[in-house]
Amino acid sequence: MKKSLLIIFTVSILLFSIGIVSEVGYSAEKVYAEKEAAKPSYKNRSEIPEQYKWKLEHIYPNQQEWEKDIKKAIELANKFAKYEGKLIKSQKMLKKAIDDYSNLMRVHDKAYVYAHMMLDANSSNAKLQDLADRADKMSVSVRENTSWLSPEIAELSKKKINTYLRDESLTDYNYFISNIIRKKSHTLSKNMEELLAQSSPLASTPKNIFEMLTKDIQFPVITDKDGKELELTRSNFFSYLENDNREVRKKAFQLYYETLKKYQDTFAQTLGGEVKGNNFYAKARKYESAMEGSLISNNVPTKVYDQLIETVNQHLPLMHRYMALKKKMLGVEELHMYDIYTPIVQVEQNYISFEEAKKRVIEGLKPLGEEYTSVLKKGFEEGWIDVYPTKDKRGGAYQWSSYDTHPYVLLNYEGTRDDVSTIAHELGHAMQSYYTNNNQPYISSGYPIFTAEVASTMNEQLLWHNEYNSAKTKQEKIYLLNQRLENFRTTLFRQTQFAEFEKMIHEKDQKGESLNAEALKKVYKSLNEKYYGPVMISDEEIAMEWARIPHFYSSFYVYQYATSFAASTALAKQVLEEGETAVSRIRNNFLSAGSSDDPISILKEAGVDMSTAAPIEETMTVFKETLDELEKLLSEE
Repeated sequence: MKKSLLIIFTVSILLFSIGIVSEVGYSAEKVYAEKEAAKPSYKNRSEIPEQYKWKLEHIYPNQQEWEKDIKKAIELANKFAKYEGKLIKSQKMLKKAIDDYSNLMRVHDKAYVYAHMMLDANSSNAKLQDLADRADKMSVSVRENTSWLSPEIAELSKKKINTYLRDESLTDYNYFISNIIRKKSHTLSKNMEELLAQSSPLASTPKNIFEMLTKDIQFPVITDKDGKELELTRSNFFSYLENDNREVRKKAFQLYYETLKKYQDTFAQTLGGEVKGNNFYAKARKYESAMEGSLISNNVPTKVYDQLIETVNQHLPLMHRYMALKKKMLGVEELHMYDIYTPIVQVEQNYISFEEAKKRVIEGLKPLGEEYTSVLKKGFEEGWIDVYPTKDKRGGAYQWSSYDTHPYVLLNYEGTRDDVSTIAHELGHAMQSYYTNNNQPYISSGYPIFTAEVASTMNEQLLWHNEYNSAKTKQEKIYLLNQRLENFRTTLFRQTQFAEFEKMIHEKDQKGESLNAEALKKVYKSLNEKYYGPVMISDEEIAMEWARIPHFYSSFYVYQYATSFAASTALAKQVLEEGETAVSRIRNNFLSAGSSDDPISILKEAGVDMSTAAPIEETMTVFKETLDELEKLLSEE
């Protein structure tokens, strides 16, 4: 399966659980009743009007057609396995192998995506659960029957490869082939590659246990200031941290992490198992570390990771200054971790209808040109988006597609400002898929998370600029400035903190040190103190935060949110300042590029060089300017 296919799916589903899109919100207690009265509410999927549901019939008109592709994928996979050792003895045979692989994977992806999106919209449906299970089994069969291809290409001599690559018929496959050769020293024998492919379900065990454990944990009921009992859950935790009543958010914070602490040893064993697995696979493939294995396999130099941490650490005084401002605006004697999510300014938070949200997104993304917005309008009107939540619909938001379908976006729209931003974010993914699939052959149509999150966060940044320029009151400007600073905190600073934690615990395991609960808590709390600075009371409970972060079960993943945020900040600025010149460069060299080259080179062609610390430095300058502007507006009051 194309790597980007799963990456975009997984990343987007989990965005809200770690608070990437935005962790700033509103007082749930104050506006909840008004919002509930205004927004549509649907008990089940059949009640939702058709214009608000995605049209999966664009993929298959009925299940019978899907059945044909499931059967076809398995047949093609079995046939492909029979070519092992025979297909790449000449340039012509190599091309045939890649063409056959592409044709197989196009059928695979289409069938796999359809089954899982059907289930995501109706997760309690037993028949759809069976469809997804069958798609999973088909996928395992395909992986097992294609695992020989890369090792066999890697066995070709340098002379033969260079001869092949000079042939014009392989031009579209140059990067795909070169990338395999580049990883030759880390490619194992065919038997070992098959063994590792078969072990992939075992490698996902820690993640599966984490998901089941967090799903099964029951949190206590809390009591608000009026004595009303409120249920605390994983999904509503942040709404309580946003509450304008300090006792409510303090109580929610303490009870949440005290509950996690009861399971700290299980969480530690689970995360420790993930780390040990990552280090094992890295060692098996002869990488010096799991970080190197993760980054280099995606053709990203390890210095990008290290210089991100180093540069962000150098600018932590800016973060500390922001925390000091938060403390002042909240009017508290001590700033605690449970205080940082509550908004420092209140603005009217009326329900935003989905029709109004569409207008705001299209207006905000106008700087990307008429062609771009015309495709957005098509997506809104032609069944790309599944809008409203129901009880049996998967939570969160994501974009997913296959090469032979238009992009699809899953939302759980509730009518908040954050939800509008989420639409822009997921459509950034959708537009990158749209442009890539229309400009690249299958083999280079995927794209890694390193570039994927750039497109989505660039859209968010452009939307923010439009909202800020359209703000009618000083209060709204203060709110939007704080919202932007929160995006910096939660994406650039917070994800770098996560990245540094992940690096440290993998290094501890490599050295043979224990990753028990106390060791993990000590590392995490010390990092939290460093990132938030002396003004913050780093509450003991925060030492358990690592136990609720799902992205620690995706090896060396989160750093890309921070690098993407920096890259998108630079590109959004270029769009606003250069206009069509920048839009054309970004569309042709980035959005349409897929994996036709390494991600660093693709972004460099688009206008931002992530091989240097310059984009991080420039983003810190924007953070400082935003902080300056907020302080200036506040001083005028």
